[in-house]
Amino acid sequence: MWISFAGIITNYKDVKQFLVQKGHKFRSDTDTEIIAKLIKHIHGLHPNYSFRELVEQVIQQLEGAFALCFKSMHFPGEVVATRRGSPLLVGIKTKTKLATDHIPILYSKDVFEFGGRALSTRDREHSKLKDHRPHGHEIPAHGLARSQSTSEFLPQGDNKEVEYFFASDASAIIEHTDRVIYLLDDDVASVEKEGVLKIHRLKRTLEDTHAREITTLKMEIQQIMKGNFSSFMQKEIFEQPESVVTTMRGRINFDSETVVLGGIKDYIGEIRRCRRLLLIACGTSYNSAIATRQLLEELTELPVMVDLASDFLDRNTPIFRDDVCFFISQSGETADTLMALRYCKQRGALIVGITNTVGSSICRESHCGVHINAGPEIGVASTKAYTSQIISLVMFALMVSEDRISAQPRRSEIIQGLRNLPDQIKEVLELDSKIQEISKKVFEKKSLLVLGRGYNYATCLEGALKIKEITYMHSEGILAGELKHGPLALVDKGMPIIMICTRDNVFVKCMNALQQVTAREGRPILICHKNDQEPQKYGSSVLEVPKTVDCLQGILTVIPLQLVSYHVAVLKGCNVDCPRNLAKSVTVE
Repeated sequence: MWISFAGIITNYKDVKQFLVQKGHKFRSDTDTEIIAKLIKHIHGLHPNYSFRELVEQVIQQLEGAFALCFKSMHFPGEVVATRRGSPLLVGIKTKTKLATDHIPILYSKDVFEFGGRALSTRDREHSKLKDHRPHGHEIPAHGLARSQSTSEFLPQGDNKEVEYFFASDASAIIEHTDRVIYLLDDDVASVEKEGVLKIHRLKRTLEDTHAREITTLKMEIQQIMKGNFSSFMQKEIFEQPESVVTTMRGRINFDSETVVLGGIKDYIGEIRRCRRLLLIACGTSYNSAIATRQLLEELTELPVMVDLASDFLDRNTPIFRDDVCFFISQSGETADTLMALRYCKQRGALIVGITNTVGSSICRESHCGVHINAGPEIGVASTKAYTSQIISLVMFALMVSEDRISAQPRRSEIIQGLRNLPDQIKEVLELDSKIQEISKKVFEKKSLLVLGRGYNYATCLEGALKIKEITYMHSEGILAGELKHGPLALVDKGMPIIMICTRDNVFVKCMNALQQVTAREGRPILICHKNDQEPQKYGSSVLEVPKTVDCLQGILTVIPLQLVSYHVAVLKGCNVDCPRNLAKSVTVE
């Protein structure tokens, strides 16, 4: 048995205990092994089951978020794949045109739902793992006949040759085909000996579309190649002048100073009448929400809540029908964010998705949304998606406030700042060699602090997160206003400190914090505006960035921190694109 597995099985201990009692021996403590043992156990009980039926039985016993692909010597020439919570797609490559752009969904014979679970008549008669039937209920002898739901899916013409690719991300298969089907939770896709792809579900649901559409990918193969860069992360950092343009393209008219986000324009009236805005995300996406919270409050004049998706669910946060909830995720598949989305949707809130992946779960389940158009991001540590998420939320704030006369000067200032942003990002990237030299001074240290406040507080959080992710060095983003409430005790001449001190409404307060640090023999590395002499006299090293409007300054100040994390990771010999213990689509609850 060969299994490709991504995700986490939350009830693996219970399943493992059951299998141990049945005489199965385990070689590891991983949750992956219980899947192989479980399918072997069920195959022993029911040797006549097809490969697909065995997989269907297995996933009914599993809890958690996962994407699975199965091959077995007992079923040569067959592949079965399924998902729940984790992303999974099927690529299709043919030499002739397909007969249809949709593949129909097949439903298992005699399926009935008992206690929230679906089991067929044969399953109920033979399966001993779980009893889902309520006491005193008999299963009827009729059901949906297979002949009523079966439909073939083959290329047209005499050449029936077809190849199928199973992957968690489209970038993995774009070199082979640009036609994909995005599977939904609990879809079971099987390729049998005849080479026919079929997608099965155990039960019908009211939301089921009864077919899966074939999507044509827009990305090109050169977009996912490294080119002249040593890693995908480095490439993606240097792609940001282009990625921010792509995010804004077709949405901002710089001459008329108008902003139109097609994905939410039909809902803008409802958004203006709402009670509050909630921004819910995890990791880097959460930091992008922090980066734009202040501007959203200013331009929409609405209360804005920013929540980590996991904490949001743990608190059972009250949600009202006149709330507007934004769910931000690069992959569109982040498990905690997706569960928070469903929690809010059940309570009647308007759901807005902010993602970088067309066809992702958050895209499909949102009422409306914005595709950030940052392009494929291969490196696990998000870089260009972060800056594009900020710009997308800034554009939303500009669009909502377009009818406010008092906000027009501020809107104009921001839109012109966005016009100049790509050239300013290129200017920041020219600091790369200087940042590499600074990184040589800190890469052997055990810890690093990043200080700032105002709009740059999110930059501190994001910079510290990047350093943790790919260098494995302890780092902490600290609000400079909290320095005297504990963190100042960490400051000495041996503690590397990066401090952001730009000319905005909190500049004087940042200067006060900078003087507090230097008074304790701290030797901060400064990120400040070009030719600003006042803060530079306090820094051991200085990185000068162009001046822009305050709400966009964080985009320019985060790039040096992205480069610091990259160069420190290279100096430490770490795997920049695939840091240990982490994955691109986070499905852990």
